[in-house]
Amino acid sequence: MRVARRFVVSGRVQGVGFRYFALDAAWRDGLHGYVTNHDDGTVEAVAEGEAEAVERFERALHRGPSHSRVAHVTVEEMQPEMKTTGFEIR
Repeated sequence: MRVARRFVVSGRVQGVGFRYFALDAAWRDGLHGYVTNHDDGTVEAVAEGEAEAVERFERALHRGPSHSRVAHVTVEEMQPEMKTTGFEIR
């Protein structure tokens, strides 16, 4: 089943390679969407793909790269748009 979710990750998640970590995790599972930094210090990611792949991506976001400290991940369900545009850093 195809799902889409929006994630907002807080903690020490900027300046530690978090967007590249998320990009790599998304590419491994063939997800579509993006990851971006926000001015408030959070990182936002939107991912769409098969449910199991999006769940693996979510687990990766909770873990983060080695120099990060993930304090909280907010998850919002979205309507899948059936996009096949790939995953990018914005």
